[in-house]
Amino acid sequence: MRRTSALILIGNEILSGRTRDDNIQFLALRLGELGIPLVEIRVIPDIKATIINTVTELRARFDEVFTTGGIGPTHDDITSPCVAEAFGVPWEIHAPTFAVLQERFGPENFNTARQRMAKLPKGATPIANPVSIAPGFSIGNVHVLAGVPRIMRAMFEELAPTLQKGAPVFSRTWHTTLLGEGALADGLEAIQERFTDLDIGSYPFHREGGHGVALVAKGQDMQRVNDAAQAIHDLLKEKGGSPVEGEPPV
Repeated sequence: MRRTSALILIGNEILSGRTRDDNIQFLALRLGELGIPLVEIRVIPDIKATIINTVTELRARFDEVFTTGGIGPTHDDITSPCVAEAFGVPWEIHAPTFAVLQERFGPENFNTARQRMAKLPKGATPIANPVSIAPGFSIGNVHVLAGVPRIMRAMFEELAPTLQKGAPVFSRTWHTTLLGEGALADGLEAIQERFTDLDIGSYPFHREGGHGVALVAKGQDMQRVNDAAQAIHDLLKEKGGSPVEGEPPV
């Protein structure tokens, strides 16, 4: 069964370059393993209308949608109320979450700002946060995660067992240090035309002491991936590329 997902990275700090996003690679790999490969990624600002419109659009197009960022205690953490509005439900105190956070901070330190983290869209299911307690949440096919990589990863692993899985994504790679992309472009295009159900990619690399190109076949049918990988091997050999299986050395 083919399932797809999308990722929305929310935060002015990402768009300004102040914060480097370290979440994409982790989520892309894990979702591929679960058979829900990422098909689209959006990076958007902390603007109410943009968040609402993006969530509304992508949740209608993909089986699962993940967001990162904007669920903390400050005024610019607006992801949660925006998701509530996108679903047309109230944003309200979630009593069990309120109790857990109040116990964590203590009644005297559980101020209004921290109480924001206990508000979820009505009907949402919390995603446990074993790192810093304040949860993410799922509502429908939208899963709202923290932006801090360590917390996001912990949340995702709590969520992963509940996700409906599809066929896992398989990948095989050949590389060469004897040829560049230009020598292989026509042959690689012909392979892509034979295997339209797969992603056939070409990735030039530059390493200390040499450079070359890695050719990748990726898809959810293992036999088709193996057949495409053989075609890539044969192309490299035909062109004098001395193909080596696997990613090029770091």
